[in-house]
Amino acid sequence: MTIAPRSPKRQAIESLNRRSWSEALELASHLIGLDSLDPELRFIAGVASLELGDARAAQDHLQHAVAMDPARSDFSLYLARACAASQQYRAALDAANRAENLLAPDNAAGFDMLGVVLVQCHAYAQAVQAFGRASELAPDDAAIRFNLGTALTFNGDLAGAERELEAAVGIDPHHWRAHHSLSHLRKQTTGSNHVRRLTDLAAQSSGRVTATTFLNMALGKELEDLGDYDRAFQCYTVGKSAPRKLLRYSRDKEAALFHALSAGLPPHRHPSGKGEESPDPIFIVGMPRTGTTLVDRILSSHPLVQSAGELHNFPSAWKRSMGGPSFEMFNPDHILAAGRRPMDWHQLGKDYIESTRALRGALPFFTDKLPQNYLYLGYIANALPNARLVCVRRHPLDTCLSNFRQLFAPESPYFDYSYDLLDIGHYYVLFHRLMTHWNRIFPGRILEVSYEQLVKDQETNSRVILSHCGLEWDERCLAFQENTSPVATASAAQVRRPLYSSSIGRWKRYERQLAPLRDSLAAAGIDMQAMMPGPAG
Repeated sequence: MTIAPRSPKRQAIESLNRRSWSEALELASHLIGLDSLDPELRFIAGVASLELGDARAAQDHLQHAVAMDPARSDFSLYLARACAASQQYRAALDAANRAENLLAPDNAAGFDMLGVVLVQCHAYAQAVQAFGRASELAPDDAAIRFNLGTALTFNGDLAGAERELEAAVGIDPHHWRAHHSLSHLRKQTTGSNHVRRLTDLAAQSSGRVTATTFLNMALGKELEDLGDYDRAFQCYTVGKSAPRKLLRYSRDKEAALFHALSAGLPPHRHPSGKGEESPDPIFIVGMPRTGTTLVDRILSSHPLVQSAGELHNFPSAWKRSMGGPSFEMFNPDHILAAGRRPMDWHQLGKDYIESTRALRGALPFFTDKLPQNYLYLGYIANALPNARLVCVRRHPLDTCLSNFRQLFAPESPYFDYSYDLLDIGHYYVLFHRLMTHWNRIFPGRILEVSYEQLVKDQETNSRVILSHCGLEWDERCLAFQENTSPVATASAAQVRRPLYSSSIGRWKRYERQLAPLRDSLAAAGIDMQAMMPGPAG
């Protein structure tokens, strides 16, 4: 019996199902040239392009698919994903809302994907509803329960989040992220903690990088809560060393990146042309885990300020302005080459402002608290001359320790330095020197806020922050813990509590383990006392 050959379209579908993205894209693209009116071919090409990291091409294909068959919910869902990946949040929300109306009422996977897109679009309340619907349809799916727990954390429902995360590990005891999230929801106590469970799981998972990382970082946090600092530090070290071996982090490459960013805007160079005059944005920057979320909550408690969260919109606009799709954001040679060309500052600022409209709400001002925007602060200052710039600083040892204790998003290119204490120290020096450079070029534009002084005297320092941002004083800024807006950062649980000082001087608990770090910072000229300024301003 002769077996009929598979059709080319069937081959493309099978490649997509096998996650052979390049093959699927090649087959679909060829077939589109022969029959451009088949929406499924456009869908295959769009999904493959998205998985290969080409969100713009994915949008093009998926827009064609939706136009040709607007009744397909999966077409609109993937279009929403592609738009969100390009920071085109208004288009993403439009596509997500369209998909929600088309989804079959029993499509748990569809509602789960919808929730993921809504989180990317900072629509956290809608995301809770989508994940909640998915959870009702698939209550035994650990991944869906975890997603719901995460969205509830962002929305401040910590009890609900704990319920869902416990359900996730009950269904799948090897859901390592859920264990890690549970450890950070609250301060653990001798009467209520997960130390035994985490210890047993960690012992069973030796040699498995993902499990070793998440479990040891969770265990370290809980042991620290219980005052067992030596064991906590040992767990942090084990947790961070597991992925570090795979990353091949290079201090030289990191230093070259920082040099290229500063060399693109030397002190003697003035912008050609004016930037976008909008006064709306307030940028809050700094090393991660230094109090940027606290400052964001204080500012967004003001009735004229909306928190837009951690936006990647400026880095994306900067990438487009510097060279488009072929420009590599973390390639020093690309940055230096682009810096030799004239920059259209007004267009860069305009692109950023337009890209944020779906996230800003109706208030006059909004905060963008992506900490790593300090990398681009000089470019922000030129592109948005009326934007307010705030940099939060913290004691160097507490800053480095907090970065070491935190497990950042592994897929992000911003945090490869954070898996080794001395790498973190080297990165801190680069950060400090870059901020010195920006302050030299733009004297008076950047308000540097001491986290320690803000905690010590909240009102005095909050008044200075508001004044720098052109805002009148408002008492509500002192009760930031009553701010009900979502928080999608590592501080999501902490900022729901009144101001506390227990994080100040945490490094003293680990003074012996941090001695090499302290020596390396001192050798680089970092003055520990000079990093402790008085009240802001």
